[in-house]
Amino acid sequence: MGTIKLPQGEEKTRQVRAMFDAIAPRYELVNKLMTFGLDARWRRRAVGDLRLAPNSLVLDIAAGTGDFTRELIRQGHRAVATDISFGMLEAGRDVPERVQADASALPFCTASFDGITCGYALRNFTDLAATFDEMARVTRPGGRISLLEVAEPAGGLLRAGFRLWFRRIVPFIGSLVSDRAAYHYLPQSTAYLPEAEEIVRMLNRAGFSAVNHRRVMGGLSQQFLGTRSQ
Repeated sequence: MGTIKLPQGEEKTRQVRAMFDAIAPRYELVNKLMTFGLDARWRRRAVGDLRLAPNSLVLDIAAGTGDFTRELIRQGHRAVATDISFGMLEAGRDVPERVQADASALPFCTASFDGITCGYALRNFTDLAATFDEMARVTRPGGRISLLEVAEPAGGLLRAGFRLWFRRIVPFIGSLVSDRAAYHYLPQSTAYLPEAEEIVRMLNRAGFSAVNHRRVMGGLSQQFLGTRSQ
């Protein structure tokens, strides 16, 4: 698989929006194939890790077709889905509250949410620091965030197997059932992602305390948890 030139700035925003509009119809199917259905388990745990009272109001950023949003509702929360891609939001028609927006300029009042979720999208934001600032702005003091992102196992056979799967087989599956260019972009987009320690520092600077990073299932995924500072 050849290396593609990754877009930057406004060009990245435009291409990411167009890409997710294109893959929206089969997005959930490819996710299940990519993760053998484990993504549902990871989201379920991530929502539980918010440790919020029932009926809390939670913003799902980069909600896509609404997998995370539906899990929030299943666990007794009120949820608002927001995504830059209208196509993704349109595909998630069973999600009751959907708002198209750029995560770095959220159209919500300060301290209006009890919590925030975000699944596998940090590498797709054009301005990650501004996005974390916005997460902090719209979260009430004491509110919680639970963010999932791709990761890579530290070493050994698991890492070798993951690289083969994520860099070779996933693009092939995506080419068969969805959009070829999008699923060749996916493994290379991890180059946008800062190291976990830097993401923790960025969240601290934005206004989150007690930020915890942990690897999920041997490093196949990773999670960031934090509390909005008082």
